[in-house]
Formats: sequence, C-alpha cells, structure tokens
Amino acid sequence: MYSSERLKGIDVFVMVADLGSFTAASERLGLTSSAISKGIARLEQRIGTRLFNRTTRRLALTEAGTTFYRTCTAVLADLEEAELAIASECSEPHGRIRIDLPASYGRLHVLPLILEFIEKHPLLQPHISFSDRFVDPLHDGIDIVVRIGGTDAWPAALGHQYFGAQRLTFCASAQYLKVHGVPTTERDLEQHQCIGYLQSDGLVGPWFFKGELPGEMERRVVHTRMAVGDGQAEVDAVLAGHGIGQLPTWLVHQHLQSGAIIEVLPDLATDGLPMNLIWLKSRENLPKVKALIDYLGERLAAHGTHKR
Repeated sequence: MYSSERLKGIDVFVMVADLGSFTAASERLGLTSSAISKGIARLEQRIGTRLFNRTTRRLALTEAGTTFYRTCTAVLADLEEAELAIASECSEPHGRIRIDLPASYGRLHVLPLILEFIEKHPLLQPHISFSDRFVDPLHDGIDIVVRIGGTDAWPAALGHQYFGAQRLTFCASAQYLKVHGVPTTERDLEQHQCIGYLQSDGLVGPWFFKGELPGEMERRVVHTRMAVGDGQAEVDAVLAGHGIGQLPTWLVHQHLQSGAIIEVLPDLATDGLPMNLIWLKSRENLPKVKALIDYLGERLAAHGTHKR
C-alpha cells in the first residue's frame, strides 16, 4: 500500500515550480509564504534531495527537481482526468498527453492525424515534441512515441506496434542528372556527388543496400559531398541539384509524382529502418492514451500516406 504521506506537498511543489516564486504560489494557493517555504522544506527532507536552487533573484529547479516535477505533473493530470471521467460518467479523453514524434515524418504524417483527433476530442491537451534523437519514454515521462528505428528487445514497461519499414530510394533532380549523367550501377554512385544525413552524434548515417540473401539489408558508409541533419533539408539539397540522396518514399512521394525529383537505380530501392508506435504500458488504459493509440495505430503507414 502507498502511504498518503507521499502525496503531501506535491500540489505546492508544482505550483512553486510553475510560478517560479514562493510568493506567487502563496497568493495563488491562499497560503502564507512561510507555509509554502516550510512545505517545500518538508518535502525535500522526506525525499532526501534538494528540489530548488535558491538565490536572491531567482528560484530554479535542480536536475532532481525537474525529474520529480515531470512525475508530479503526470500524477496530478491523471487524478484530474479520473475526477472528470467519474463526474461525467464517460470515458471521453481528457487532459494532458505527452507525445514525441520524428521531426520530418512527424510533421508531415503524424501531426495531421493528431490534429484530426483533438478536433473530435476538444478536452484533450496534447504536448507534442519533435526530435530525431533517441527518446526514452520511461525516463522522459512521454505517453506516446512514434519512432523510426528501434530494437527487437523492447522493455517490458513499453507497448509497441510495428507499422512497417520505411522504403528507401535513390533520387536526384533532373538538372543534376542532366549535368552529371544517370548512374546505372551501384558502383557508379562512387563517381557522383552524394548527399547524406548528419546524425546527432556528428557522424554521417550509412546508406542501406540489399544484402545477398532475400530480405537481408546491409549498411554502408559512403563518401558524401554534404551532410545535413534534417530530412527536409536533405530533400531541399537534392531539389537544388547538389547530388544524389537516398531518401524515404514518405518524404519524397509528392516530388517523385510531380517530376521535381527523379528516382535512379530503382532496382536498389530497399527497406530501411523499422517504424513503431510506442507507449507506456502503465498508462495505456487511460482513456486519453488508449484512444490516441488506437487512432494512430489504425492510420499510420510506413510510406507516409496515412490510412483512412
């Protein structure tokens, strides 16, 4: 059983963190500044760590305080949602939900789905971040993550749904091919200007090629003329005629259809990294989380044009 002592002071702590001031929190909560200060001191003593760095000019969360704040706000949001659900006697999604999406794929193909969803559920308050770095939902307190790339050994605390592997194709602008010629073999790529993806670790990401066995995939580092750390910027460089890129079809589908970008070496097109919808199992039964997981799970597609 959980002791009720663990709940004491959480609302005061969150209010102080939100407002950045004992005085402002005291006014909002109708308590004295002394009561607020003593409440925070008791909380810090109970959990055995300092939550705020205090100076004469400012009040800021410590690293431990930031972690504790994420947990506390999630707990309070769940309590609020539970009260609303009971009061309305329905399972309508309520409250805040944290979502993290891949930068380019997320903006192009997931955000429109989320916007459709919240239009149907106006009481939902999504907090959406975009990043291509590895995100740990457990550590960062994120309810739902869409991720390109992953692992075969998912932690037991995470639920996941595989919705395909991105399809990778070699492509260039018509102007580039007119000047430099069209490659006809894999070896021809060595003579061309190549555009790569710059990873967060500062290294250029490998290109993917078919392996010797069916379904096998090889990763190879290629010499690139330039590397950019954003998918859309990589497309822009290809459109501007700076070289050949290996790009996912979900990113260049419209450009291929319009003829602005031309596929080369179509026999070398291959599947790339897996794409997954991931969520915290501890929160999957909350109406807001379950409903959005179901909505996205039915519509996400690896090629980008989401299913209706």
